Amino acid sequence: MTHPPKIAFIGNSLPRRCGIATFTTDLQQAVAGSAANVQTVIVAMTDHGHSYEYPATVLHQISDGSLEDYIHTADILNASRFDVVCLQHEFGIFGGDAGSHILSLLSRLTMPVVTTLHTVLAEPDAVQRRVFSRIIEISAKVVVMAEKGRTLLRQVYGVPENKIEVIAHGIPDIAFSSPDEAKRKLGFEDRSIILTFGLLSPNKGIEVMIDAMPQILKSQPDAVYVVLGATHPNLVRSEGEAYREALVARALSLGIESSVVFLNQFVDQSTLLNFISMCDVYATPYLTEAQMTSGTLAYSFGLGKAVVSTPYWHAGELLAEGRGVLVPFSDAKSIGTEIANLLTDDVRRNDLRRRAYAESRSMTWERTAERYLALFDDAMQLRPRAKPLVSGGGVLLRRPFASPEPQFAYFLSMCDDTGLFQHAVYSVPDRSHGYCVDDNARALLLSVALNTTGEERLPEPLAMRFASFVQHAWNRDEKHFRNFMGFDRRWLEDKGSEDSHGRTLWALGECAQKDISPSRRQWAAALFADALPTTEGFQSPRAWAFTLLGLDGYCAVRADDFSAKRLRLILAARLLDLLTRVETPDWIWFEEGLSYDNARLSQALVLTGLATGTPAYVAGGIRSLHWLIAKQTAPLGHFRPIGTDGFSDRRAQPRGFDQQPLEATATIAACHAAWRVDRDPEWKREADRAFAWFLGENDLSIPLVDIETGSCRDGLHPKRVNENRGGESVVSYLLGLVELRKLSRAIGQPSTFTPFHALSA
Repeated sequence: MTHPPKIAFIGNSLPRRCGIATFTTDLQQAVAGSAANVQTVIVAMTDHGHSYEYPATVLHQISDGSLEDYIHTADILNASRFDVVCLQHEFGIFGGDAGSHILSLLSRLTMPVVTTLHTVLAEPDAVQRRVFSRIIEISAKVVVMAEKGRTLLRQVYGVPENKIEVIAHGIPDIAFSSPDEAKRKLGFEDRSIILTFGLLSPNKGIEVMIDAMPQILKSQPDAVYVVLGATHPNLVRSEGEAYREALVARALSLGIESSVVFLNQFVDQSTLLNFISMCDVYATPYLTEAQMTSGTLAYSFGLGKAVVSTPYWHAGELLAEGRGVLVPFSDAKSIGTEIANLLTDDVRRNDLRRRAYAESRSMTWERTAERYLALFDDAMQLRPRAKPLVSGGGVLLRRPFASPEPQFAYFLSMCDDTGLFQHAVYSVPDRSHGYCVDDNARALLLSVALNTTGEERLPEPLAMRFASFVQHAWNRDEKHFRNFMGFDRRWLEDKGSEDSHGRTLWALGECAQKDISPSRRQWAAALFADALPTTEGFQSPRAWAFTLLGLDGYCAVRADDFSAKRLRLILAARLLDLLTRVETPDWIWFEEGLSYDNARLSQALVLTGLATGTPAYVAGGIRSLHWLIAKQTAPLGHFRPIGTDGFSDRRAQPRGFDQQPLEATATIAACHAAWRVDRDPEWKREADRAFAWFLGENDLSIPLVDIETGSCRDGLHPKRVNENRGGESVVSYLLGLVELRKLSRAIGQPSTFTPFHALSA
């Protein structure tokens, strides 16, 4: 009989008073309280000369300066057959030069290690670099809480991309509420509250906020600045309370002592949440940028507070794009102006609050625990135990939600005897917009994709209907496919766009190779051959890519069509030439901007390179896809496709909205193509991450699909989903699902996703 997987967290632990202790305890409790059947313990680091009354969850403690304790702990963990160790690394909590004692423990462990890096130094000294690099080397995976951490690990320490995960600092899942009730409870009724909390130390910039208070009080005389937190224990040991006393004296000298309240205490979580709930504005005026993670910032943002902060690394990412207010370092005038403006502008302040709350839902401890559990599972797949606890391989640490079975009820409702409707109003087909060859070509692609073992085929009349639509779209006189058709079956144009022509060729090429009907395969190949020459004069890179995807199927069955082979090399060379001319070390793309269906460009180069034996095409496709995946990764680690606005140019910030289903589908397919090159399991993980976007792993934490009917919403807006469910969206979802299932069968590894509360909402 197998036992539940066992996870040991190594780090500081409450009741020790520090941020690492709070984080370690919260993470352990979140994992222990998850849906997964796991056992969790903490191995607590105890600082020299101190003792703590640890709770029962602490299995063992290590005296930070005792090398023997580290070695003994490794023996305990090995003997107890833990499945994963999760190390919380921060400079200063382990003994030895640059914390080197921890290496004596890690190097002796027989189970995989996942390390959370709370600080990543941009300029380590030689000893720090050696110890830090060795910890990373031992670790199966490393976690950082901000994209800046990923960048530093890659650039400063040379850590492989597939070893790094970005998982946001967890937050309590507390209902959004007005500050008024908490103010009454804590005795600050009818006051405007600015809050800073955390252990006091000089780098926090409290003095800058104090200097800003006179300016704030001119606009908002009832304002109070509450400084909640004990002085950092290390500072107390070296200097006593001199820093706090200096801050009190500073407020007194400015004559604002009645408007600055110091609460010298380390509070429990419920009390802390009351204080955060009470504040109108939360301030983090740190003095330098080198702050990778701030739990205080994460908590305040997660409770829906208007945050004003200096742009240290964590704040610069979390509050970017208007999610908070960023002010220069050590600039009392700027921070005073911004806070005064927020306190006197209820509409703006409450808009910030609502946005912060909405965008932080993916950061709750429940979601954070799910991410860690998935990572622990990945680590064990990379380094399984000698005697696995589950027959057949590694141990799943979460209750998996298998990738759903394709359901076609909604897709069928979007079709009539002409073809697939273009749009819907909510889930009702919208006849006023008629049909387009784009969507019917995609539907033909879906029909062909389902002709494989393990999938349910579409009804034969329906597959023929899509083929008939494509045939009818062909304008022999113009040598172009028409695109838009009204509900009355009248074409609205003589020829469609280059992209719609290329996409139709793609469907025909796939049909020519893989359709179950021999007659339809012949039809598709003949029409493909008629329509292909038109593409030689095209200027659109996406039309080139779609055509190349069609040529991948067509050339497989018409190897004697030398004109098609010639054009294939011409189009692929054009794509590669674009990439070569445009790319720079930090912009590895074919164009100066990104728009839609981006991953198809990379996919087309990879597949063409594989089919023609051209390594340069494969290499170009792989490196551009790596770059695109990084661009499509949100700071919190989930898939964030380029929005429909795209980039205006390479210097602009990516547009996060509106996000469309076809981007996730394109990424899944491109990852499948890339996996065929090197069989790297990271491509499967990226494909899973892109598909999880449909299931709710997205900026709004809202599923786009109804897995019972197979319907798919049209996309994500900044604050809501688009409830319309058009033809492109439903086909994109089904194509992505079928592609992922095909990849899973090729690898022999099913896709699993953490279940969400409202998957069928």
